[in-house]
Amino acid sequence: MKKKPEFMNFAVDHMTLLLHPKLYTVAYALFRIVFGTTPEDLLYEKRRPAKGADPETSMTFATRIGQWKSTEKSELSTIIAVVQPSEPKDEPSHVRQMLDSHNQAAHWQHIALRTPDLLAFHKHAAERSVQFVTPILKDEHENLIQVFSGEWYFPGIRSSGLFFEFLQRDPSDDAVAEVQKANKQTWFRDETFMGLYFEKEREYQSGKVVPFLPEKLFGMITNFIGTKQVWDLTESDLGKIEQMMLDFPKT
Repeated sequence: MKKKPEFMNFAVDHMTLLLHPKLYTVAYALFRIVFGTTPEDLLYEKRRPAKGADPETSMTFATRIGQWKSTEKSELSTIIAVVQPSEPKDEPSHVRQMLDSHNQAAHWQHIALRTPDLLAFHKHAAERSVQFVTPILKDEHENLIQVFSGEWYFPGIRSSGLFFEFLQRDPSDDAVAEVQKANKQTWFRDETFMGLYFEKEREYQSGKVVPFLPEKLFGMITNFIGTKQVWDLTESDLGKIEQMMLDFPKT
């Protein structure tokens, strides 16, 4: 099996993410392709049994997106558990209620993922058509470089407010020099927070919030997945989805 690149070895505390069913299976594909998870990283996937005319449905899955040793005898993992409302629409669902009460397709605040090589991950994600709302920025106070992605939502609904920050702590002088050379924006250095704040304000005032994936590409992936459940997606399917993402800028 192909070895996972070191820049995909993210670090974050466990989080639980609630997703609209239309986003749920696409999210699984994105974890596999963009975040580099493998079948072995899928810690569990639980299903609600079929009931009447309702089919068997995936309720939740948890995937490990980073793993490392804190000591010679101890290993740590970064885990995200994902949950969708799996009850029939005529039955109560606290997950659906929480999503509906926020009028969102996904429910949590933005999460920061730490990588040992932000420049390499940024190139990997951008090549697969992931959209970012900032360039890679340098925070002088925290001695880190960071970049913020577009939001996770799908066409035709209100934006979710959910986005990722990717960061690298204690970057090398060469990495900082490369970022500084490429980034001539006025909110470089200690203006990163205000830069992000006003960028999100501009997005929301304009009514054009940048999504994690371009809308057309999301539609292509959704159409390809069709009615497949998480467990139906094969390695071949994921390879075809990744190729769509790589080819999309050429379309």
